[in-house]
Amino acid sequence: MKKPDMEDYLQEGIYGSRQTKPGERKQYLGTLRERVLIALTKGQVMQEQGQEKLTDLMKSYQDAKLLLNGDVSYRFLSPYMDLADEHNIHHSTVSNQETQSEFGAVLTLDYAIEKEHITVEEQKEDEQSSDQNGWTGFFKSLFKPSK
Repeated sequence: MKKPDMEDYLQEGIYGSRQTKPGERKQYLGTLRERVLIALTKGQVMQEQGQEKLTDLMKSYQDAKLLLNGDVSYRFLSPYMDLADEHNIHHSTVSNQETQSEFGAVLTLDYAIEKEHITVEEQKEDEQSSDQNGWTGFFKSLFKPSK
């Protein structure tokens, strides 16, 4: 490893210190993937999905931090802030105008845990129930042969 010279000091003064895996940090709201306990997409945050898993992890890891995406409206983030306050978990809103992240909320630690599955599956409506309640069910009932 080379000794830092004047150019290195100038670069650090202008741009800040170098970070490991900057792309990964942008994606996970400033933290590394290896430190993430759970990551919820913006859509899941807006639909309040994954709160049960988030609550369980907050109970298990009292030293966790909740990072919230500043691009998501406050009204969608406030239930997650209340949840964090309820479990004495530090939370902060991350607003970075230069990058876009698909995640709306990330529960993270200060150390690596290497959890394999960190995302929550999207909840999809049952197609049959939506067909019966939607236009398809309506048209099927119109053309159903009478007995």
